[in-house]
Amino acid sequence: MNDTSHFRQLLAAAVAEPEPQRLLFVFAFAELPDHPTPEQLERFRSGRGGALAPLMCVDKAPQDIPDFHALVSESERAGPPWSVVFAASLAGQAGRPPDKGRIELALETMVEAVRDGRIAAFAAYGPQGEFLEFG
Repeated sequence: MNDTSHFRQLLAAAVAEPEPQRLLFVFAFAELPDHPTPEQLERFRSGRGGALAPLMCVDKAPQDIPDFHALVSESERAGPPWSVVFAASLAGQAGRPPDKGRIELALETMVEAVRDGRIAAFAAYGPQGEFLEFG
């Protein structure tokens, strides 16, 4: 497992924030859209295209994730195989972590954003821990 420095930096940054953070993760699978064009099919086969289908989501305290391998291991026990995991952070207030309602709303918003392809605000990682950039 390649535990990238980018993911370690994400964890360290969340721990260093003045307000308690929750890390939000949306696991997704790349699939072909219905009735793909030849260009879409070619891009998908080359590993550069497809529609993102969110599979599952979770929130974690940064202290609860020792490394990327631990996140992957938990995801393998919890759900189906995935192609990409998107990550974001949600800050608490007044020294308290975000409450359950804020976390659930943020995760729902994040899932919809991934479904709609609005992913620029999120960090993205492949199953081996590689940082992914989308163009």
